[in-house]
Amino acid sequence: MESILGFAGIYAMKVIVAIAIFVIGKKVARFAVNMLVKIMEKAKVDVTLIKFLDNVLYAVAIVAIVLAALSQLGIETTSFIAILGAAGLAVGLAFKDSLSNVGSGIMIILFRPFKVGDFVQTAGEMGIVQEISIFHTIMKTTDNKVVIIPNSKITNDNITNFTGEDTRRCDFVFGVSYSDDIKLVKETLKEIIDQDPRVLKEPEPMVAVSELGNSSVDFTVRAWVKTEDFWKFRFDTIEKVKLTFDERGICIPFPQMDIYYKQKD
Repeated sequence: MESILGFAGIYAMKVIVAIAIFVIGKKVARFAVNMLVKIMEKAKVDVTLIKFLDNVLYAVAIVAIVLAALSQLGIETTSFIAILGAAGLAVGLAFKDSLSNVGSGIMIILFRPFKVGDFVQTAGEMGIVQEISIFHTIMKTTDNKVVIIPNSKITNDNITNFTGEDTRRCDFVFGVSYSDDIKLVKETLKEIIDQDPRVLKEPEPMVAVSELGNSSVDFTVRAWVKTEDFWKFRFDTIEKVKLTFDERGICIPFPQMDIYYKQKD
């Protein structure tokens, strides 16, 4: 009887210690993770990544605490670790695509090739980024369609960020007839560009003859504008050039075919 009571007392003490390990361990884990979250917030890490790491790190800490508590009770934890490892491998194989998206999401959030509000082209889609999550990125196209793209497709493709910089260069090519006065054409194009207040002075705009084509003399025009002015400036300039060319008698050639009929006597 004394031996049974002694064993019960020892085991009761182990249970108390195991419970203490679990309770105190949870508080320590929560405190440590919260401290890490505050550090990441001060470092201005993306909120999505902070929430993800918060949950993952806390879950890992809880698993470690539970194993420590079980070990205190004298339960062999090696088998539990082996089971967890096998389960982790099975889950990894079953959800390899999802895990790939998670890894890609973390890369996007860390390296920031684009942010919410940017106009980008990637994975065969073009639009404004609406949301960046761990698993996918949501974009809205110019015709108001919502596109959800798995992050792994984005990191495996080229990314073009049209609004990543404050300024953009707008390039035009205008063809005129060989019979037109190229000096007049050049002066006209310069005048149109110089009169537009949206065009930046630096870098300096450029107007030059770029090619002598089969049916036209081609002029290249390059002008730098603020990113938010890019499309409006482009559309306005094309319209302005056509109207001004018409006023000044400058001809814009177009492909044509001459057909000759030979009549037999």
